[in-house]
Amino acid sequence: METYLDIALIITSIALIAVVVLQSKGAGLGGLTGSDMGAVFTARRGLEKTLFQLTILLSVLFFALTLAVVLVTRSAG
Repeated sequence: METYLDIALIITSIALIAVVVLQSKGAGLGGLTGSDMGAVFTARRGLEKTLFQLTILLSVLFFALTLAVVLVTRSAG
């Protein structure tokens, strides 16, 4: 069980990193440094909205898998 959780955690981590990189790729250098504050309040549409929702989903899944790995590891001894 622990092996499957570890593999799922690795896959989720890689997917989360990829989605975050794809999301910030469209922001430009100003968005990466935080100097472009006007872009924070724009409406998300299309692919940007999908990437945003996928980032949230993968973050929640990553958190749940991390908790599951900790619980399984503690119960195993």
